[in-house]
Amino acid sequence: MTSKVFVLNGPNLNLLGKRQPEIYGRETLSDVETSCRAEGARRGFDIRFHQSNSEGQLIDWIHEARDVGAAIIINPAAFTHTSIAILDALNAFDGPVLEVHITNVHKRESFRHRSYVSLRADGVIAGFGTQGYVLALQRIADVLGLSTLREGSAA
Repeated sequence: MTSKVFVLNGPNLNLLGKRQPEIYGRETLSDVETSCRAEGARRGFDIRFHQSNSEGQLIDWIHEARDVGAAIIINPAAFTHTSIAILDALNAFDGPVLEVHITNVHKRESFRHRSYVSLRADGVIAGFGTQGYVLALQRIADVLGLSTLREGSAA
């Protein structure tokens, strides 16, 4: 049976690679999705990869994950610092939750140092660029006991 891992992305991440590449890098969200799907295949995950600029849409996907998801990886972007509603939705999810940030938010403006999502997250990966998503998938594999690579996968 394949585990479903939701990879959720918040506002402005659709502009990844175009918006402030000196901060966020040149990889696009499509590149991130390709990397996540490849790592998911290696680990036996069905990846549900979504991005929205709407808080309500992200909450709807978190609710969907309650019924069919084994884990959530979320880069809430600016909602990290503002959304109690996303925190409440994540608190209703029973599986592991990892929070990912492309930049090290603790080296940035002080308002970015507070994360509501961290109050629920089982771990936070920040400052590793888009590689943080793959690291999060590797950690989810360990948590779910699926850390062995699938046959035919390269290490």
